[in-house]
Parts: sequence; structure tokens; C-alpha cells
Amino acid sequence: MVRHIVLFRFLEEAEGRKKEENVRLTREMLDALPQKIDLILKSETYINKKGANPENADLVLISDFASQEDLDAYIVHPDHKAVGAFMRPLRESRAAIDLEL
Repeated sequence: MVRHIVLFRFLEEAEGRKKEENVRLTREMLDALPQKIDLILKSETYINKKGANPENADLVLISDFASQEDLDAYIVHPDHKAVGAFMRPLRESRAAIDLEL
């Protein structure tokens, strides 16, 4: 099994919306992916708590896949790519790690 963990930092304002709204919209889109992409075994998103260190990431995605091949197919899946295209102008940075479990 492969666990895909991605941390995102968002711009304070982008596309006419504040950071909090962009984080919420992105989370909703990420949370909808398991219903659209059956390669995802499990997926969770978390928003950094209010009052936490402002240098922390704003949003984390933790997803499990049966294999590296399934993760690779997810990365290029049109529904995943659509979320990425939505997020790109909203985010300040992205960091990821893939773990073999």
C-alpha cells in the first residue's frame, strides 16, 4: 500500500476570495474525489487549527492507494487534475511525500 501525503499553504487572498474560503472550497473538492476515482482506498483532509503556528501548512491531504501504479493513475486522472488546476492560483506552496506501508 502507498500513502500519499500532501501539505498545502495558501495565499492570503486569491481569485477574489480570502484564504479561509479557498481552503474550504479546496477541501470540499478533495473530499469529493473518492466518489469519482475508485483507485482511492481512503482519503482524509485536515485544516490547520485556528491559532496554530502561521508557518504551518493550511491543509493536508492523506490518501491511500493499493499500489504505486494506482497512485500514478490517480495523479493523471482528469478529476484530480481539475482540482489541481483550481488550486494552482490559490496556493503559495505544496509539499508531498509518498510512503510504502
